[in-house]
Amino acid sequence: MGGGGLLSSLKRLLATSIGIAKTRAELLSVEFGEEVARLSRLFLLAVLSLFFLGLSVVLFSVLIVVAFWDENRLLALGMLGMLFASSGAFAGFLFLAKAKEKPALFSQSLYELSKDLKELE
Repeated sequence: MGGGGLLSSLKRLLATSIGIAKTRAELLSVEFGEEVARLSRLFLLAVLSLFFLGLSVVLFSVLIVVAFWDENRLLALGMLGMLFASSGAFAGFLFLAKAKEKPALFSQSLYELSKDLKELE
C-alpha cells in the first residue's frame, strides 16, 4: 500500500509540474505575441515618419523651383511642406517614445517563475 501512495503522489506531482510548465509556456507565448505587436507598431511609425519626411523634402524642393513663379503657389507648397514635415517629425517623436518604453522581455514569465521557486523552497 505504501508504494501505491507514493506512486499516486508522484503522479500528482508530475501532473502539477506539467500544468505549471503549460501555464508558463502559455504566458511566454502571450508575451512573445505582445512583443511582436509592439515591434510592428514601431515599424509602422518608422515607415510613416520616413514617408512624411521624404515627402516634405520633395515639396520643399518643388518650393525652391517654383520660388520665382506666382505668389499663391509658394504659399500652398510652403503650407503643404510644413504639414508633411511636422507630420513626419510627430511620427518620429512617437517612434522614439515607443522605442524607449520597451519593457523587459518575458518579465511576467520571469516573475511567475520566481514565485514558483519561492513556493517550492
